[in-house]
Amino acid sequence: TSASASASASRSASASASASSPGASGTCSAAFTVTSSWSGGFVAAVTVTAGGSAIKGWKVALTLPGGAAVTSAWNSSATGSSGTVTFANLAYNGSVPAGGATSFGFQGTGSASGTVVNSCTAS
Repeated sequence: TSASASASASRSASASASASSPGASGTCSAAFTVTSSWSGGFVAAVTVTAGGSAIKGWKVALTLPGGAAVTSAWNSSATGSSGTVTFANLAYNGSVPAGGATSFGFQGTGSASGTVVNSCTAS
């Protein structure tokens, strides 16, 4: 964790979680990382990696800790905002070659500490 002494202090944290699960057309895994955090909020990045076969789409389910909520997401479509939140690919980033990766991110309120990646499901 690093902090600046200026009035616009910011902190970044290195928290991560990952999961993988098979889908009908292949497998994927998801890795969650907090890229920035501050009192009352955070920004997170999630990398989705295809397994040994190409995938045509993906969904990642995360469980946020109590008090945390998603306020905005990019490169994905989020369903839900607190508790278990599911992120799905958009039209332009669903196809991932075997062993390839894509990523999405989101901003949230509260703390991301304790976020769990429940699954990555490929289609």
